[in-house]
Amino acid sequence: MPTRITAKTLPAMYREAAQLFGNLPAFGTRQKDKTWKQISYAELYETGVNLATALIDLGVQQREHVALLADNRVEWIIADYGCQLAGAADVPRGTDVTDADIQYILPHSDAKVCFVEHKEMLSKVQKNLDKCPNIKTLIVMDQGATASGGNVLSMYDLIAKGKELRAKGDKRVEERIESTKPDDLFTLIYTSGTTGAPKGVMLMHSNMISQTQNIPIPITTADRILSILPVWHIFERVFEMMAVSQGACTYYTNIRNIGDDMKNVKPTFMGSAPRLWENIYLKILNNVKGAPPIRRALFNAAYFCSLMFQGSLFFLTGRSLDMEGRNPLVSIAMGILHILRLTLFAIPYFLLDVIVLKKLRGATGGALKGSVSGGGALPLHVDQFFNYIGIPVLEGYGMTETCPVLAVRSWKKLVIGSVGPIFPGTQIRLMDLNTGDVIYPNDKRRAMGRGIKGEIHAKGPQVMKGYYKNPEATAKVLKDGWMNTGDMGMITFNDCVKIMGRSKDTVVLQNGENVEPVPIENKMCESVFIDQVMVVGQDQKFLAALVVPSVEEFKKFGIPAETVEELARNPEVLRVIKEEIARLVSGENGFKAFERMQDARVVPKAFEVGDEMTNLFKLKRHIITDKYKSLIDDIYKEK
Repeated sequence: MPTRITAKTLPAMYREAAQLFGNLPAFGTRQKDKTWKQISYAELYETGVNLATALIDLGVQQREHVALLADNRVEWIIADYGCQLAGAADVPRGTDVTDADIQYILPHSDAKVCFVEHKEMLSKVQKNLDKCPNIKTLIVMDQGATASGGNVLSMYDLIAKGKELRAKGDKRVEERIESTKPDDLFTLIYTSGTTGAPKGVMLMHSNMISQTQNIPIPITTADRILSILPVWHIFERVFEMMAVSQGACTYYTNIRNIGDDMKNVKPTFMGSAPRLWENIYLKILNNVKGAPPIRRALFNAAYFCSLMFQGSLFFLTGRSLDMEGRNPLVSIAMGILHILRLTLFAIPYFLLDVIVLKKLRGATGGALKGSVSGGGALPLHVDQFFNYIGIPVLEGYGMTETCPVLAVRSWKKLVIGSVGPIFPGTQIRLMDLNTGDVIYPNDKRRAMGRGIKGEIHAKGPQVMKGYYKNPEATAKVLKDGWMNTGDMGMITFNDCVKIMGRSKDTVVLQNGENVEPVPIENKMCESVFIDQVMVVGQDQKFLAALVVPSVEEFKKFGIPAETVEELARNPEVLRVIKEEIARLVSGENGFKAFERMQDARVVPKAFEVGDEMTNLFKLKRHIITDKYKSLIDDIYKEK
């Protein structure tokens, strides 16, 4: 028996994990008394095999798609085991899935079987079944659920049935495991969008296996991993697969219980979103504001000393962001200054760390080695705060189409302000949007193109097979194995990736919501007062607008001006613009809360072809973002 997992597919990995880790805990479920009910690797595998046997007996074919609509719970991973071991690919989504998504995803995916978490989710799917004629069987996960006749079955009844079949010698699961190939799909994940139909991302077993085999962060059987992000999302899912591949235990929690669960699980790792750390950061600051003066002063002194001490330590250990390629003499001079600062603040830092900062770390359970943050950009001040007080946040970067990791920090390369070095086995190139030339790697440029901004293209074993039944969309982003991420970035001089906005239209908010700005911009342009507009908000909490006002219409309104620049200086113009935007981009007009503009600014000149626009009159979003950086910064300052 191997001493480490060598499997090339997930079914084989699940089998090897059971053999290697046996009675070690695999997943934990929170009980009402705050204790944890654990399921071992051997028990999980056996349960999965029984469910897979029943699914095969039900008629699920090799490489068939099975829908899986549920949130974080142990039954989710059991259902996933069942699907994978039966040779099928799952189509996952959370219980917050909309009726429109159900009506599109279930038929488009060709799924015939659909797992649902509970009775509420069952009802939600049943009311849409007339639009999903392909669905023949619904399986309810809840342990208390019983088959209600017709096409509704209980998952636990199926597990019991599979166990009976296995006892009689049924070995069809073993056949499916052996016949599953690395380039078979293990999942079909539909990306959400605010315009057009969702796209089904086809991810292969080889995509996920490449992630588990290239983990740059050491995980062992002693590790405890807290699961809080949506389990159907590829970021959380890769975290679970990494845990399975290394024999760690994953504990399912939720936002309501995370404070308690951090203390009673004492996690060593967790996947997280930027919003989680920002909420914790704000909570800490609010607690400090309400504390007695002495405690406030101690906290401020402790954090100031940590900024000085850790800031110097990061510089001296090569973990300080370098986007320009410092002159060696400058680096030496800075190094001397940092050594002096390190020496000066060492004693007060260590004393205040014991008195103040250690208690803050205790709120996470006191054992947290690190958290990988993904799904959006981590605000720099939040990033610095947690890393400097001793809670390592290892920000990563990727997308569903790359399963997902393309870059991630490690302890050796924990460079604040970056998303870390390129993931092992991955190639990154940066393209010049104007010329199409390769900026990095380019041996004709200084430092091979480091420090120059370009569009990020990625190639590697984690890149998707394509979009399901959508060759046109696939061809737009995949060429010769290179995935166009639509992100702008650079390779720093300490060989880390820094993300610097979007080249494509899609705006990704800090909470992970994907917003297509074009329909929103089109709606705003229905106002006679607005000539041109661009939505901003990449990696921010909310959307805002940069507006070119109509000189002619404002003249009619009674605000005489000859140029846009004159209008930009008039506060009355901005007031009218904001009223117009609020009227048009509203719930009444079908816009979701996160799609609405929370602020706006008037720009001093019209967008012109050859400058802010292409010859086809499309906005050059990266150019406009760079040009009006100060206006955008003003929108999001202290908000």
